[in-house]
Amino acid sequence: MTTPTSSRGRRRAPSRIERAAGRAAALQKPRVILALLLLLALTCVMLLDGYLRAEVGGDQRVRSGASSSKVPDKILDGGPILTFRGGQATTVSVPSKTIALTFDDGPNPTWTPQVLKILEENDVPGTFFLVGSMVSRYPSIVKSMVQQGNEVGIHTFTHVDLSYQSDARVNREMQQTQLALAGAAGITTTLFRAPYSSETDAIDNYSWPVYQKLGKEGYTSVFVDTDSDDWKKPGVSKIIKWATPKKNKGASVLFHDAGGERSQTIKALPTYIKKMKAKGYTFTTISGVIEKRNAANRESAAASNGTSGTSGTTGTGGQTATGVAEAGALAGTGTGNAPTGEGGTAPNGESGGTGTAPNGQNGQNGSTSTTARLQAAHRTATGMTLYEGKALIVAVAIAEWALPVLSYLLLVVGIAVMGRFGMMLLIARRHYRQRNKRRFSWGPTVTGPVSVIVPAYNEKECIANTLESLAQSTHPIEVIVVDDGSTDGTSEIARAAADKLGMANVRVVRQENAGKPAALNNGVRNATYDIVIMMDGDTVFEPDAVHQLVQPFADPEVGAVAGNAKVGNRNTVIGAWQHIEYVMGFNLDRRMYDLLRCMPTIPGAIGAFRRDAVLQVGGMSEDTLAEDTDITIAMHRAGWRVVYQEHAKAWTEAPGSLKQLWSQRYRWSYGTMQALWKHRKSLTDKGPSGRFGRVGMPLVVLFQIVTPVFAPLIDVFTVYSMIFVDFEAALLAWLAVLGIQLACAAYAFRLDKEQYRYLLMMPLQQLAYRQMMYLVLIHSCITALTGGRLRWQKLKRTGEVGTPAGVSG
Repeated sequence: MTTPTSSRGRRRAPSRIERAAGRAAALQKPRVILALLLLLALTCVMLLDGYLRAEVGGDQRVRSGASSSKVPDKILDGGPILTFRGGQATTVSVPSKTIALTFDDGPNPTWTPQVLKILEENDVPGTFFLVGSMVSRYPSIVKSMVQQGNEVGIHTFTHVDLSYQSDARVNREMQQTQLALAGAAGITTTLFRAPYSSETDAIDNYSWPVYQKLGKEGYTSVFVDTDSDDWKKPGVSKIIKWATPKKNKGASVLFHDAGGERSQTIKALPTYIKKMKAKGYTFTTISGVIEKRNAANRESAAASNGTSGTSGTTGTGGQTATGVAEAGALAGTGTGNAPTGEGGTAPNGESGGTGTAPNGQNGQNGSTSTTARLQAAHRTATGMTLYEGKALIVAVAIAEWALPVLSYLLLVVGIAVMGRFGMMLLIARRHYRQRNKRRFSWGPTVTGPVSVIVPAYNEKECIANTLESLAQSTHPIEVIVVDDGSTDGTSEIARAAADKLGMANVRVVRQENAGKPAALNNGVRNATYDIVIMMDGDTVFEPDAVHQLVQPFADPEVGAVAGNAKVGNRNTVIGAWQHIEYVMGFNLDRRMYDLLRCMPTIPGAIGAFRRDAVLQVGGMSEDTLAEDTDITIAMHRAGWRVVYQEHAKAWTEAPGSLKQLWSQRYRWSYGTMQALWKHRKSLTDKGPSGRFGRVGMPLVVLFQIVTPVFAPLIDVFTVYSMIFVDFEAALLAWLAVLGIQLACAAYAFRLDKEQYRYLLMMPLQQLAYRQMMYLVLIHSCITALTGGRLRWQKLKRTGEVGTPAGVSG
């Protein structure tokens, strides 16, 4: 804030208003940032939830029919477990009469707990290949799964075909799933199964590089020997039949615990387990297969006096792989980038001692527990991996909770918005017909003189035009210009204009800078007549505005009248946006509130009051920034009727820049909240005060605060749907809402006899102006919640709104 300089060049102290404006500017910036951060947080929550549901970044492509010419034959014909220890591809087969039960696509809150219960009841372990997004959504299931003794592997984070993805995307899919496992169960894993994979003979030239890359990073890829095809829902008997290995062979058997309706799987699984046990089969995990194969190889090596056994394992070049290699694939005795032994590093940098169990039990020197052997692929998550994993789980929990809540709020907001449009159209039509009947009358014509109060603070650009418009008034008036400590010669300009216009009925009253409410109260005290009209120093009246405005006072129950304020500088983009808002929003609202007898605000640009009524409620209060809303509610509570007179028109200069517009609307919205809070007891009052509290206050809170605050949800969800879900459907929905708004606006323009050409600006208004108003209201809510206070803020004027005759429609 710059310090004003007098004509003699000496610096003077800033006025009270200037000091308050400086403090307000200092407070606004962090609150604006906070409002923007709230919208950013909402956007991030939606993106995270969309990513978890594969709406954001989802890829539904699945490769099939590709050549496998670059894949070694020994791999295509090998066992279902693929490792790359020492950079050499090696497959491991499942020993005979052994089954490794594997489950894909989980966890699922409905089916996975049932699968776990069946496994526990039958004392059978399983290996679950988990989708990272599902892990982050249902961490407690994964934690129970691991604690029960089952083994887990990675099935990517979003269930995409990795053969189509870049290396960066592959790394992200793996790392994010590891973080989810770390946050859910405190572990990471070296097991991996690719989505849409089956037996090793299905590896093609596109997926083979992915397996090689992951193998070098220490991952063991797991395939299938026997597929139950339960996802086809063929019936329980066929699931059991298809899952049964042939000729007593061992097998990695595939079931699904998620990815669809799995009731047939739940029915088939216990029967299948009992059937296979009766045939002499044993059940183990993938790590159990490796451990069992390793033990067999050690026995074979001992029997052959140290020669390497070859059972069940083949290398890429036809070389035989040792049992130690098989064991090292999962037990952590490799080198390089593979999962390492004691002192080494597992994927993502987690420590991996030999046979370390999830609970930290030490499995060295042959004392590894059964659970640790069956979970040898697990590594205990530590350090940043653990903390980042927990942070991911918390973030997902917030998104999982917030999005349903926001969806319900969106539904409520949508109903409220549509309901408001419907109410406004129906009631506004009734109001127009009622007030424009030939026989309608307020009572005997009011012809007595009235007092017009013009509060002015640095209005040198506008005050002459204001007085010129009042000089043309068709109703007898006295004019009281209250100069609220102006420093630009406003009072001198007012006197000169009055002398030039021959207005002997103009009085200029000067006071120390004290704010608009004090200036208005000073004018009321100096008023001669029983009816006082209050207007802004930048406003011009039409010649019959005063006469039209005072006619409702023929009804002795009427204590205040709201006039029809119009935007004079409407030929700019910002002006046109505000013109639409004034005609559609403010005036349609006032028609509705008038018939419901709960008018919340008399505009500062044009309003009339009984002088006695103003004094009865204590005058214009300085308790709030919206003194016009404050006194209007006070008039209701005092038993006076407040009405809207559409034929009393005034032209006001709307803010000409976004900064000024923000400042004005911030003061209005925050002041409205202050006024509602001040008069909150009207909710429990009886009589007229209670009527406003029961009808007016809920409507104002719903339509002017709650609905606009949450209205950005409509835009955010629309943009999100356009980008990630269904562009055409979202666009049609947005256009439908825009069409309804255009219809309402066109009807409002018709009632006010305005030109329709300004409605061409409405689509752009919905894309830019409305979002700004949302931010202003959110900013105001934050200010209210943080206890901030502001005073009357002076807007920069240009004086471009001249006499009514010069204003074009």
